[in-house]
Amino acid sequence: MKRKAFLLAAALTLILPFHAAAQLRDEVRPVEQEDTLRLTLEQALQIALSENVAVKVADKEIERAEYAKKGTYASLFPQVNGSAAFQRTIKKQVMYMDFDMSSMGFGGGEGAASGEGEESSAPAAAAARGGSSGGGIEVGRWNTWNAGVSATMPLVNAQLWKSLAISGEQVELAVEQARSSRLDMVTQVKQAFYAVLLAKEALRVYEEVWENAVKSFEQTRRRYNAQKASELEFTRAQATVANAIPNLYNAENSVALSLWQLKAVMGVDLDAAIDVAGSLEDFAEGLSYDEALADEVDLSGNSSLRQLAIQAEQLAETVKLQKYAYLPSLAANYSYSINAMTNDFKFSEYRWTPYSYVGISLNIPIFSGGKRLNDVRVAKVQQAELNYQRVDTERRLRIAIRQYLTTMETSLRSLAAAREAAATARKAYDISAKSYDVGRSTITDLNDASLALTQAELSVSQAVYNFVVAKSQLEQTLGYDFLDENGAVDLQNR
Repeated sequence: MKRKAFLLAAALTLILPFHAAAQLRDEVRPVEQEDTLRLTLEQALQIALSENVAVKVADKEIERAEYAKKGTYASLFPQVNGSAAFQRTIKKQVMYMDFDMSSMGFGGGEGAASGEGEESSAPAAAAARGGSSGGGIEVGRWNTWNAGVSATMPLVNAQLWKSLAISGEQVELAVEQARSSRLDMVTQVKQAFYAVLLAKEALRVYEEVWENAVKSFEQTRRRYNAQKASELEFTRAQATVANAIPNLYNAENSVALSLWQLKAVMGVDLDAAIDVAGSLEDFAEGLSYDEALADEVDLSGNSSLRQLAIQAEQLAETVKLQKYAYLPSLAANYSYSINAMTNDFKFSEYRWTPYSYVGISLNIPIFSGGKRLNDVRVAKVQQAELNYQRVDTERRLRIAIRQYLTTMETSLRSLAAAREAAATARKAYDISAKSYDVGRSTITDLNDASLALTQAELSVSQAVYNFVVAKSQLEQTLGYDFLDENGAVDLQNR
């Protein structure tokens, strides 16, 4: 709202005296909030390291890989499991024998069928039914209870041991991926920070253009009232002021959008009152680059190549892992169980029978239909694919480095030319303004000089911005570290 009032003052200058308009402009100029936090680039990066979502996710990924590694090591320890089961028989099995069971007392006599108790009479009744059905005997009882504990422990298992090495490399890969996330975050914060500085510089330039337009209009108005300026000049001065207002709107909107982008990559609240400290000129001091870097590129710190190297090691271990499937494995086993078979639910009268054993089992792979052989072939094909990917990635990185260096070189040359052009344009504008004051030049000449000055000043800022952005991308590609030994951000001494 303050900015809108500020621009409204510009329109009022078309009808108000110059001193009154200037006073009103000062009253409505936006005032920075007292609690606004002005951040340097190092401070913004330090906040992003603790608040950025991508960094937090990367740290969680390392934690997940650590837990997965511990889970793999747990396979070396005994695996103990308990079990319990109840089984109710619906129809009992029938057993047949190749001799006359009646000679054994199962002929179906009254004595056999009149035994005392359910358990003693059940076999006789079963024998009687079995005898009548062809000599079969029903076996078992209606209820079967079982409980026990078992344990297994690998003694010799080459595949298991090799999987432990692969899980360790998975943790190493997660750490490198987290480093890549941090490097990417640093680049994003840098670029967002530079974008805010560029937007603020553009806003400053357009504010100066507007103020110069207002000043020129007031002078033209006085000359027009004194009949020393034509209506065409007066109208063009009005148009110049009006044309400067949309540029102010756009410049102010660019500042707000760039600040939101910076807050987003930092991971802070979008409504937080923050601003950036310094200007692009602070980063313009000592701009330089190493021309020999394009021919002697050290990609040892590049995160993408590091990740590919770790994945190559993992695949090499995976090939060995698949080959170890041909080797025998040895494991120790132990089991203890108790069971009871009854026809009722009188738990206190149950007779529990224990059963236990300890032993060693040897597993010798013999034939799998070619599965193990094809698993080895798959791992080797993945190795070849990864090698091609590594070569292509390295080629692309070298091309990108050359592009960044070319952009930096072009930006340095453009900066030198833009600074010289800005100095010349400033001098030309001052001369044109003084000439217009004494009536020796037209408003068109003054507007042309103002436009040339605006373009020259914006070109200076754009050249610096292009250089620092390309430099940040180059540093990310080369994998430059940005933390000192204490974990603090250090952008100078890498």
